[in-house]
Amino acid sequence: MEESPSAPLNDRIARRVRDLRAASGLSLDALSAHCGISRSMISLIERGQSSPTAVLLEKLASGLGVPLAALFDAPRPSASPVARAVDQPSWRDPRSGYVRRNVSPSGVGSQIQIVDVTFPARARVSYETGPREPVMHQQVWVIEGAIDITVGDERHRLSAGDCLAMVLDQPIAFHNPHKVAARYAVVLACLPYPLPFRRSHVDQRPSLYP
Repeated sequence: MEESPSAPLNDRIARRVRDLRAASGLSLDALSAHCGISRSMISLIERGQSSPTAVLLEKLASGLGVPLAALFDAPRPSASPVARAVDQPSWRDPRSGYVRRNVSPSGVGSQIQIVDVTFPARARVSYETGPREPVMHQQVWVIEGAIDITVGDERHRLSAGDCLAMVLDQPIAFHNPHKVAARYAVVLACLPYPLPFRRSHVDQRPSLYP
């Protein structure tokens, strides 16, 4: 049987989830309770026997305390500071069809992660994002087209050139109501809360990649 083009990346996701769960000291049952995904589904993902949607992967990432981008690319100890376009991992959400590409070099110890996203016309993705540790900051910069982003109860209509900043601690929905695809860059960082999101104490924030 011919191997599916998505199989290698599904295998990479499987390894990353296994490794991150082990690094966190979480059992399958504990991670299931942490992120609201059944134990059997997590097991299928870890064995590379499922093609998880972006929504499922975001729940897993939240439960593991990492950004979604960290599930697609493992750090390499001898990583180059340059990520060539041909080597940047790309993934398509099987439900919405949106395509994300990890742009940043992997394993260079940076707190910043850049992702390039192409979002199809009429597509919609809703993430049940909640508070997490470490705190994840995200900015979305629209490069082409336009997109609606709802953060909590507040909707933002963004056109080419617009940029939205947010903290990943509440539900977020992406919707492209237009007839053409949108393209945008996502920039993620682990940093202490800025005003007005200040906490009573600031602890040490680990790298995006544990």
